Amino acid sequence: MLDQTDRRILEELAKNSRITMKELGEKVHLTGQAAASRVAKLEDNGVIEGYTIKVNQAKIGCFMHAFITIFTKNVQHEPFLSFIKTQEAHVLRNYKISGDGCYLLECRFPSNEVLDEFLVRLNEYANYKISMVIKKQ
Repeated sequence: MLDQTDRRILEELAKNSRITMKELGEKVHLTGQAAASRVAKLEDNGVIEGYTIKVNQAKIGCFMHAFITIFTKNVQHEPFLSFIKTQEAHVLRNYKISGDGCYLLECRFPSNEVLDEFLVRLNEYANYKISMVIKKQ
């Protein structure tokens, strides 16, 4: 069970996972050593699964942001999922969903041509509905 200090540690690490344990301790009113022990315990218990970076996709040339609702063509989803694994350059996230569709892809593309090529290949495995992001609010 997480206490309030553990929750504050998680909030601070979510803001900046590169924070020093001394700085983290100061923010949650612990010593750096006590904060490090708490973080190690959260890691050991599987609460913290890993650390990531947030990449500005537009700054690396992927200007087009799309959400693609997937409607698989048959009950065997493995061919579709295998294809998606080969597309990690474009697929940021793949969610299995309920409701309208089977999966929801969050994707980034550098151009209409690359998007079109992706959609042509995707259509071998599934039908889709695409929504383009105009602006992040």
